[in-house]
Amino acid sequence: MTLRLNTLSFAQRSVFALALLGPAAAAHAQPTPPPTNVVQLSASGFKEVQQDWLSMSLNTTKEGPDAVTVQNQLKVALDAALAVAKTSALPQQLNVRTGQFSLYPRYSSNGKINGWQGSTELVLEGRDFARISATAGKIQTLTMGNVGFSLSREAQLALESDVQAMAMERFKLRASEIAKGFGFGAYSLREISVSSADQGGGYVRPRVMAMEAKAAMSDAPIAVEAGKSTVNVTISGTIQLR
Repeated sequence: MTLRLNTLSFAQRSVFALALLGPAAAAHAQPTPPPTNVVQLSASGFKEVQQDWLSMSLNTTKEGPDAVTVQNQLKVALDAALAVAKTSALPQQLNVRTGQFSLYPRYSSNGKINGWQGSTELVLEGRDFARISATAGKIQTLTMGNVGFSLSREAQLALESDVQAMAMERFKLRASEIAKGFGFGAYSLREISVSSADQGGGYVRPRVMAMEAKAAMSDAPIAVEAGKSTVNVTISGTIQLR
Protein backbone atom coordinates (compact mmCIF):
# COMPACT_ATOMS: atom_id res chain seq x y z
CA MET A 1 0.00 0.00 0.00
CA THR A 2 1.42 3.38 -0.96
CA LEU A 3 0.45 6.44 1.08
CA ARG A 4 0.53 9.77 -0.73
CA LEU A 5 1.40 12.53 1.80
CA ASN A 6 0.44 15.35 -0.52
CA THR A 7 -3.20 14.27 -0.31
CA LEU A 8 -3.31 14.51 3.49
CA SER A 9 -4.35 17.54 5.48
CA PHE A 10 -1.81 19.44 7.59
CA ALA A 11 -3.09 17.82 10.80
CA GLN A 12 -2.95 14.33 9.23
CA ARG A 13 0.65 14.91 8.05
CA SER A 14 1.69 16.05 11.55
CA VAL A 15 0.22 12.93 13.18
CA PHE A 16 1.85 10.71 10.56
CA ALA A 17 5.28 12.36 11.10
CA LEU A 18 5.10 11.85 14.88
CA ALA A 19 4.11 8.22 14.37
CA LEU A 20 7.15 7.63 12.17
CA LEU A 21 9.54 9.26 14.67
CA GLY A 22 8.16 7.14 17.52
CA PRO A 23 9.46 7.24 21.10
CA ALA A 24 12.56 9.31 20.23
CA ALA A 25 10.43 12.33 19.30
CA ALA A 26 8.37 12.04 22.46
CA ALA A 27 11.47 11.92 24.62
CA HIS A 28 12.93 14.92 22.82
CA ALA A 29 9.75 16.94 23.35
CA GLN A 30 9.93 16.61 27.14
CA PRO A 31 11.17 19.80 28.87
CA THR A 32 14.72 19.78 30.26
CA PRO A 33 14.75 19.89 34.07
CA PRO A 34 16.27 23.08 35.53
CA PRO A 35 19.90 22.81 36.67
CA THR A 36 20.60 22.32 40.36
CA ASN A 37 23.46 23.48 42.58
CA VAL A 38 23.98 26.59 40.47
CA VAL A 39 25.18 29.76 42.22
CA GLN A 40 25.25 33.30 40.85
CA LEU A 41 28.00 35.60 42.13
CA SER A 42 30.16 38.60 41.25
CA ALA A 43 33.50 40.09 42.25
CA SER A 44 35.14 43.44 41.54
CA GLY A 45 38.58 44.93 41.37
CA PHE A 46 39.58 48.59 41.25
CA LYS A 47 42.68 50.73 41.13
CA GLU A 48 43.31 54.47 41.28
CA VAL A 49 46.10 56.18 39.33
CA GLN A 50 47.21 59.69 38.49
CA GLN A 51 45.74 61.09 35.28
CA ASP A 52 48.41 61.48 32.61
CA TRP A 53 46.59 63.22 29.73
CA LEU A 54 45.67 66.89 29.45
CA SER A 55 43.27 68.30 26.86
CA MET A 56 43.04 72.08 26.61
CA SER A 57 40.83 73.97 24.17
CA LEU A 58 41.16 77.58 23.07
CA ASN A 59 38.55 79.38 21.00
CA THR A 60 37.30 82.69 19.69
CA THR A 61 34.03 84.15 18.39
CA LYS A 62 33.77 86.72 15.60
CA GLU A 63 30.92 88.81 14.19
CA GLY A 64 30.51 90.64 10.92
CA PRO A 65 28.08 91.87 8.27
CA ASP A 66 28.58 88.86 5.99
CA ALA A 67 29.72 85.25 6.15
CA VAL A 68 32.94 85.78 4.16
CA THR A 69 34.16 88.51 6.52
CA VAL A 70 33.53 86.40 9.61
CA GLN A 71 35.12 83.33 8.05
CA ASN A 72 38.25 85.30 7.16
CA GLN A 73 38.47 86.71 10.69
CA LEU A 74 38.27 83.21 12.15
CA LYS A 75 40.89 81.93 9.71
CA VAL A 76 43.34 84.68 10.64
CA ALA A 77 42.90 84.01 14.35
CA LEU A 78 43.22 80.24 13.96
CA ASP A 79 46.23 80.40 11.61
CA ALA A 80 48.08 82.66 14.06
CA ALA A 81 47.33 80.27 16.93
CA LEU A 82 48.43 77.25 14.89
CA ALA A 83 51.71 78.94 14.01
CA VAL A 84 52.51 79.39 17.70
CA ALA A 85 51.33 75.94 18.77
CA LYS A 86 53.14 73.97 16.06
CA THR A 87 56.53 75.30 17.14
CA SER A 88 56.09 73.40 20.44
CA ALA A 89 54.30 70.33 19.08
CA LEU A 90 55.77 66.95 19.98
CA PRO A 91 54.01 63.60 19.37
CA GLN A 92 52.13 62.38 22.45
CA GLN A 93 53.63 65.20 24.54
CA LEU A 94 51.83 68.05 22.78
CA ASN A 95 49.44 67.18 19.97
CA VAL A 96 47.84 70.07 18.08
CA ARG A 97 44.53 69.80 16.25
CA THR A 98 41.66 72.04 15.23
CA GLY A 99 38.34 71.56 16.99
CA GLN A 100 34.82 72.76 16.38
CA PHE A 101 33.99 75.36 13.75
CA SER A 102 30.64 77.10 13.32
CA LEU A 103 29.27 79.87 11.14
CA TYR A 104 25.65 80.99 11.22
CA PRO A 105 23.48 84.05 10.45
CA ARG A 106 21.90 86.39 12.97
CA TYR A 107 18.32 87.48 12.45
CA SER A 108 16.57 90.73 13.26
CA SER A 109 13.13 90.97 14.86
CA ASN A 110 11.50 90.97 11.41
CA GLY A 111 13.20 87.69 10.46
CA LYS A 112 15.80 89.12 8.11
CA ILE A 113 19.53 88.39 8.30
CA ASN A 114 21.34 91.37 9.83
CA GLY A 115 24.79 89.83 10.35
CA TRP A 116 26.86 86.69 10.79
CA GLN A 117 28.59 85.08 13.74
CA GLY A 118 31.09 82.26 13.95
CA SER A 119 33.53 80.50 16.24
CA THR A 120 36.61 78.32 15.90
CA GLU A 121 38.58 76.12 18.29
CA LEU A 122 42.12 74.85 18.71
CA VAL A 123 42.87 71.84 20.92
CA LEU A 124 46.20 71.20 22.65
CA GLU A 125 46.55 67.78 24.26
CA GLY A 126 49.19 65.38 25.49
CA ARG A 127 51.25 64.17 28.45
CA ASP A 128 53.55 67.18 28.90
CA PHE A 129 51.39 69.43 31.06
CA ALA A 130 54.03 72.16 31.37
CA ARG A 131 54.59 72.33 27.60
CA ILE A 132 50.85 72.51 26.91
CA SER A 133 50.11 75.20 29.48
CA ALA A 134 53.11 77.29 28.41
CA THR A 135 52.08 77.08 24.75
CA ALA A 136 48.51 78.06 25.58
CA GLY A 137 49.81 81.12 27.41
CA LYS A 138 51.66 82.29 24.30
CA ILE A 139 48.59 82.22 22.04
CA GLN A 140 47.09 85.70 21.82
CA THR A 141 44.38 85.28 19.17
CA LEU A 142 42.32 82.70 21.07
CA THR A 143 41.02 82.62 24.64
CA MET A 144 40.82 79.75 27.09
CA GLY A 145 37.85 77.42 26.74
CA ASN A 146 37.97 74.15 28.66
CA VAL A 147 40.57 72.05 30.39
CA GLY A 148 40.12 68.31 30.87
CA PHE A 149 42.27 65.62 32.48
CA SER A 150 42.05 61.90 31.82
CA LEU A 151 44.08 58.76 31.24
CA SER A 152 45.92 58.23 27.99
CA ARG A 153 44.80 55.29 25.87
CA GLU A 154 47.91 53.30 26.79
CA ALA A 155 47.53 53.93 30.51
CA GLN A 156 43.82 53.07 30.35
CA LEU A 157 44.44 49.70 28.68
CA ALA A 158 47.28 48.78 31.05
CA LEU A 159 45.19 49.70 34.07
CA GLU A 160 42.16 47.74 32.85
CA SER A 161 44.34 44.68 32.31
CA ASP A 162 45.71 44.84 35.88
CA VAL A 163 42.29 45.43 37.43
CA GLN A 164 40.67 42.66 35.37
CA ALA A 165 43.28 40.18 36.63
CA MET A 166 42.53 41.33 40.17
CA ALA A 167 38.78 40.84 39.68
CA MET A 168 39.30 37.37 38.21
CA GLU A 169 41.34 36.23 41.20
CA ARG A 170 38.69 37.53 43.58
CA PHE A 171 35.96 35.77 41.60
CA LYS A 172 37.80 32.44 41.71
CA LEU A 173 38.53 32.80 45.42
CA ARG A 174 34.90 33.58 46.22
CA ALA A 175 33.66 30.69 44.05
CA SER A 176 35.98 28.26 45.88
CA GLU A 177 34.84 29.54 49.26
CA ILE A 178 31.17 29.16 48.33
CA ALA A 179 31.67 25.63 46.99
CA LYS A 180 33.57 24.59 50.11
CA GLY A 181 31.04 26.28 52.38
CA PHE A 182 28.20 24.21 50.90
CA GLY A 183 30.17 21.00 51.18
CA PHE A 184 31.21 20.62 47.53
CA GLY A 185 34.72 19.72 46.46
CA ALA A 186 34.91 21.83 43.31
CA TYR A 187 32.99 23.99 40.85
CA SER A 188 32.83 24.66 37.12
CA LEU A 189 32.05 27.88 35.27
CA ARG A 190 28.72 28.18 33.46
CA GLU A 191 28.41 31.81 32.36
CA ILE A 192 30.75 34.79 32.77
CA SER A 193 30.39 38.49 31.93
CA VAL A 194 32.98 41.23 32.37
CA SER A 195 32.19 44.94 32.65
CA SER A 196 34.41 47.92 33.32
CA ALA A 197 33.89 51.55 34.30
CA ASP A 198 36.11 54.48 35.11
CA GLN A 199 35.62 57.55 37.27
CA GLY A 200 37.44 60.81 36.83
CA GLY A 201 38.55 60.14 33.26
CA GLY A 202 39.05 57.52 30.59
CA TYR A 203 37.71 57.19 27.04
CA VAL A 204 35.33 60.13 27.63
CA ARG A 205 37.34 63.08 28.82
CA PRO A 206 35.47 65.13 31.42
CA ARG A 207 35.59 68.89 31.46
CA VAL A 208 36.87 69.30 34.98
CA MET A 209 37.72 72.99 34.79
CA ALA A 210 36.46 75.88 32.65
CA MET A 211 37.84 79.41 32.45
CA GLU A 212 36.80 82.48 30.47
CA ALA A 213 39.46 85.04 29.66
CA LYS A 214 38.31 88.51 30.70
CA ALA A 215 41.15 90.22 28.85
CA ALA A 216 43.96 89.39 26.47
CA MET A 217 46.02 86.44 27.69
CA SER A 218 49.63 87.02 28.76
CA ASP A 219 52.60 84.79 28.04
CA ALA A 220 52.35 83.23 31.50
CA PRO A 221 51.64 79.47 31.56
CA ILE A 222 48.11 78.42 32.47
CA ALA A 223 47.98 76.83 35.92
CA VAL A 224 46.77 73.23 35.72
CA GLU A 225 46.67 70.31 38.15
CA ALA A 226 45.62 66.76 37.29
CA GLY A 227 43.43 64.56 39.43
CA LYS A 228 43.11 60.78 39.62
CA SER A 229 41.16 58.18 37.69
CA THR A 230 39.70 55.00 39.15
CA VAL A 231 39.02 51.99 36.95
CA ASN A 232 36.61 49.36 38.24
CA VAL A 233 36.16 45.92 36.64
CA THR A 234 33.32 43.62 37.70
CA ILE A 235 33.07 39.92 36.82
CA SER A 236 29.63 38.37 37.17
CA GLY A 237 28.53 34.85 36.37
CA THR A 238 27.17 31.51 37.51
CA ILE A 239 29.02 28.42 38.70
CA GLN A 240 28.00 24.77 38.93
CA LEU A 241 28.87 23.21 42.27
CA ARG A 242 30.32 19.70 41.92
